Amino acid sequence: MQAWIDILMGPVFVLTFLIMVLGLGRHLVLQLDTLLRRKGDRLRYMPWKKMARETVSWMVPVRHLTTGNVLFSNSSFLFHIGAIVVPLFLADHIALWEKVTGWNLPVLGPVVADVLTVLTIFTLLVLLAYRSFFRKMRVISRPSDYSILLLVLAPFLTGFLAAHPSMNPLRWEAMFMLHLLSAELLFVLVPFTKMSHIVLIFFDRISEMHWQLKPGAGDRVANALYGKEAKV
Repeated sequence: MQAWIDILMGPVFVLTFLIMVLGLGRHLVLQLDTLLRRKGDRLRYMPWKKMARETVSWMVPVRHLTTGNVLFSNSSFLFHIGAIVVPLFLADHIALWEKVTGWNLPVLGPVVADVLTVLTIFTLLVLLAYRSFFRKMRVISRPSDYSILLLVLAPFLTGFLAAHPSMNPLRWEAMFMLHLLSAELLFVLVPFTKMSHIVLIFFDRISEMHWQLKPGAGDRVANALYGKEAKV
């Protein structure tokens, strides 16, 4: 089994990581090409300072918390923190990053890593519960929304169990292989799913640049999702 682990930590890791990086790079190139070709003449008139503030406000979404979805919003925000910090700065991951990329990154302490991992798992379960049991979230959720959350949950859960043998129901080698496989599956899927917003968030949240709907389009979307009483 150790031979399979070595393969997963070596060539398979490199291949899947490259697929993710190249796929996300393709998204960035296409977005920039669209902006320059279709809206290049208007870029000089864009309110860049306002757009920068708007993007940051969505990355730290305090202003966007509203009554009735504060738990969902906070869970989403905390989940994204854990989903970024733990994979990058966990001590066991640093060796891989240094081997593949040469990056010299700081290391999370074991207690902080455990807290962030448990927090990420908890917030993922909250997001799943909201999509499953709250009507307004359920009607706009597709099967892919649930499967993505489960796929993201897998490497965090298996990684936590592999790091805590007393809680691990399987042999360490088996759980560690599940952790590697689930993480590398995510690498491959990131550019081809909604997870591509890792890089596209800077475009998606800038309304002046992309969200140019026809008059009345917002009302029609709201009516389709929530009924005629909905207001935009």
